Amino acid sequence: MAVKRLFDVIFSFVGIIMLLPLFFLISLWIIIDSNGGVFYQQNRVGLFKENFKLLKFRTMKIGADKGSLLTIGNYDSRITRSGYWLRKYKLDELPQLFNVLKGEMSFVGPRPEVSKYVALYDIRQQRILSVKPGLTDWASIEFIDENQLLATSDNPEQYYIENIVPHKITQNLKYIDHHNLWIDVKIILLTIKSIIYR
Repeated sequence: MAVKRLFDVIFSFVGIIMLLPLFFLISLWIIIDSNGGVFYQQNRVGLFKENFKLLKFRTMKIGADKGSLLTIGNYDSRITRSGYWLRKYKLDELPQLFNVLKGEMSFVGPRPEVSKYVALYDIRQQRILSVKPGLTDWASIEFIDENQLLATSDNPEQYYIENIVPHKITQNLKYIDHHNLWIDVKIILLTIKSIIYR
């Protein structure tokens, strides 16, 4: 675990420094495109059920999260123009490098959920809260177009709870049982590839 944390600290710090010009351009784009702040923070459940503020670039109109917590399709009316492209290439997730640097997240680990859905976990499923949440995992690669999948359902939230969440948890439990630094690097590279070729 010490090696994993060292990896997280070094590469999150280097990543933040290298991406600062891109952060500035994205921030300017968001400001010009729509009213509201540059960043969006949301409470997520992390290691040992501790809540933390997950950081993203804002991709939706102010107050959009007062409705559904799920984004339905790539053309959800709540998504801003800049938000569409930021989401498409996962650029809205880049500020989570700060979460990684702070130790709230890791590069690889189960994606953190909101408490509403974590409350539905059974005892076996709660085991995924025994590791740090991550920027990406096997499930993130498999469900890279999750929004579009939800858009095909008559009841997106029910479909998410009954079909997607259990499958994600199964993938995450497999990761917990079989992971090391090399598997983490493989997941990171496959995530980058899936974003580029989606």
